[in-house]
Amino acid sequence: MERKSTLNVGVAQVDSVLGDVQTNAKTHKRYIREARQAGVELLLFPELSLTGYCVGDHIVDLALDRDHPLIHELAEEAGDLCVVIGFIEEGVAAQFHNSAIAVKDGRVVFIHRKLNLATYGDLEEGKHFAEGRYFETFEVQKPWRAGVLICADSWNPALVDLANMHGMTLFLNPVASAQGAVGGQFSNPDGWRKAVDFYAMIYGVPTIFANFAGTELGAHFWGGSRIVDPYGQTLCEAGQEEAFIHAALDYEDVKRARYRLPTLRDSNLDLVMRELNRLSWRIGIPEESRRV
Repeated sequence: MERKSTLNVGVAQVDSVLGDVQTNAKTHKRYIREARQAGVELLLFPELSLTGYCVGDHIVDLALDRDHPLIHELAEEAGDLCVVIGFIEEGVAAQFHNSAIAVKDGRVVFIHRKLNLATYGDLEEGKHFAEGRYFETFEVQKPWRAGVLICADSWNPALVDLANMHGMTLFLNPVASAQGAVGGQFSNPDGWRKAVDFYAMIYGVPTIFANFAGTELGAHFWGGSRIVDPYGQTLCEAGQEEAFIHAALDYEDVKRARYRLPTLRDSNLDLVMRELNRLSWRIGIPEESRRV
């Protein structure tokens, strides 16, 4: 595949109808068409964009497997555009996952299952979903390699570090962030702004942050979807309403940012792995479970 330095990326900040997969699929198709007309090559939707976030114990009725006809419809609509969609996945052994699925050219090219299930504040994901068990990246087009972390995944810095160690050059961050969901003195909009800017800058990784607009069962989603360059600078940003934003990224900027701030180059992976094994031994994790 020919290398292409620039990549046009977009976010569909949707106001999904809670529990109405068919209506939400129509919205997805509309934004896919708009993105293709704008020359976008990768389009990111928020976490659980096909169902809405506050699904509670309706997940069994709303779940789709990766071969469901609706997934194939969206993949066909995508054409040569890579589209990343949030959905409830019916996985193996009747397990249900909060997943992000990438489709392109009529087929599924990648799935990420949420690793950190937020179960604090007003959040109860651990009661409903099975956690993911692995992390991988996928090639969008040479030299762009995307990693996906869903919402609370990004609040574990070790997972962001792992994603970058896997060769991620584009960070996809679909979320469902509502005002006051954590509680106390925490501000979700302020917290996400700091985290996204920090990760983009410290790793030299362009970041696409996709949040919901609208309200579900009293949860107010504040929007604020952004596309951030590898220096941590915002290229474009949505307000609180439903919106489509897009921007062009250049791999030359990634190379220059990583040369000037070589976080990945200077990471001592051998030390990290050795210390993780030593820590696992100290806290009694069986050897067969802690080998890396």
